[in-house]
Amino acid sequence: MTKAAIVILAGTEGHENLGRIANGLEAAKEFAENDEDDLELIFDGAGTQWIPELEDEDHDYHDLYMAVKDDTSACDYCSGAFGVEDAVADAGVVTLDEHDGHPSIRSLVDDDYEIITF
Repeated sequence: MTKAAIVILAGTEGHENLGRIANGLEAAKEFAENDEDDLELIFDGAGTQWIPELEDEDHDYHDLYMAVKDDTSACDYCSGAFGVEDAVADAGVVTLDEHDGHPSIRSLVDDDYEIITF
């Protein structure tokens, strides 16, 4: 069994960040499709801005996002800092705040997750 934590840090501005979200979601989907794998997809920092974008059914990556949404969470602090707190809540995405309002990367490492960032 593989345990993977994919952390999306890239914001919504710029062509290179569009590539990062596409690659991050594709990687997450690969793990999600294997029943033996354990996936955590975490939107952190400016990456939290993607949630309202991807919730839009007209977004090019909406279907890909929906394929991994059950494994998705977001940084509680960063959702507020980047002004998407309400959109994250409306999407039903769980927020993480184990370490001063942020997800605990140490806990993921302690639980033997491989950390992959985009």
